[in-house]
Amino acid sequence: MRGFVLTIFHNGPLMSALIAWFIAQFAKVVIHLIKEREFDLSKFFASGGMPSSHSSTVTGLALSVGLRNGFESVVFAIAVIFAIIIMYDASGVRLAVSKHAKLLNDFFHGRIKDYKALNELVGHTSYEVVVGALIGIIVAILVS
Repeated sequence: MRGFVLTIFHNGPLMSALIAWFIAQFAKVVIHLIKEREFDLSKFFASGGMPSSHSSTVTGLALSVGLRNGFESVVFAIAVIFAIIIMYDASGVRLAVSKHAKLLNDFFHGRIKDYKALNELVGHTSYEVVVGALIGIIVAILVS
């Protein structure tokens, strides 16, 4: 078991991702302290906010994989696509959900009475996911 744990600490891409996540989460605490003059450790465990730990984690992972395995490697391609999807989701779907939550909280607490219609199309139905997967399968077969 000890050898396994030591092996993990020698995994550069994993350590890059974890350290990037830690720094981004710690920065949220520091930024909150500077802006609000209040120490709030809960910011370390919160998702959302500045900076994006989603983005720091996946870019740390992808670049480290590229540096270790080469930028022409299959594993780098996987890491980059994974990073793009995570960052797109973080800035698109998750941001929309945050705006919806704020609007609902304000509405239910009586702070607003008039509101702009929200974008209701932020996710996918099972059917849309299956059709998207089929397109990916067909393209991969044709390209290969």
